[in-house]
Amino acid sequence: MEHEFQPYGLPHLTVIFLTIVLPFALAAIVWRAKSSRVERAIIAVLSAVLVFDYVAYLVFIRSHGVVDWRQMLPMQMCDWGMVVMIVAMWTGSQRWFEVAYFWGIGGTLQAVLTPNLHFGFPDWRFISFFTSHCGIIVGVVFLMLTRRYRPYPMSIVRVWLWSEFYFVVTFIADELTGFNYGFLLHKPEAFSILSFLSDSRPLYLLQMHGVALLFFLGLYAPFAIVDLVRGGQSSGGSGEPPLPRLLGVLG
Repeated sequence: MEHEFQPYGLPHLTVIFLTIVLPFALAAIVWRAKSSRVERAIIAVLSAVLVFDYVAYLVFIRSHGVVDWRQMLPMQMCDWGMVVMIVAMWTGSQRWFEVAYFWGIGGTLQAVLTPNLHFGFPDWRFISFFTSHCGIIVGVVFLMLTRRYRPYPMSIVRVWLWSEFYFVVTFIADELTGFNYGFLLHKPEAFSILSFLSDSRPLYLLQMHGVALLFFLGLYAPFAIVDLVRGGQSSGGSGEPPLPRLLGVLG
């Protein structure tokens, strides 16, 4: 390949840096403007970029010989995460946000840090991959900063049920198509946390559930610690949570 992907090379590190900085920069614009129109404009741009990138990628791979519809199904976790992220931004729903948070940070972040990608910058597949994955993370953090959303204990239960729904649908899709959506048929080729799991598929799938639960607990842990330090568990949706209040002060 002319441009082979190099993990943690300059293009990869640049993408990671931009993923961290961009949501804070966008939130700062909203804080400074103090305008709902500005916030909606940013949401519109983020949504348009994600949708355009997805459609452009389908057109690109089709023009490069991928014509089997079974290879073009929106069955990756990040595909579902993109839809949930867009719905959360436009509806302002806490319930949709919490799914986007756990899927976007727990799942998509792994794809950004350990991408299953062969093509380096400036190949379009590199640009498209990181645009879609990083865009989800940027959207999640942007909502946390501007709308002060956060997960609650019951969020873990609700997102776990949604994740099981995704698992069942994707498992069936993999069996029918023979393609490795959601990495449910086998481990990804690139090194990731899934590389440490069993080679036995039944045990591998069971271990994936355990890893997902650990990620969910880990992603909620900072909020639980802040709640405990502040004097008790927060109840879902009541009052102004301490961490987002702090972030609001920074704005």
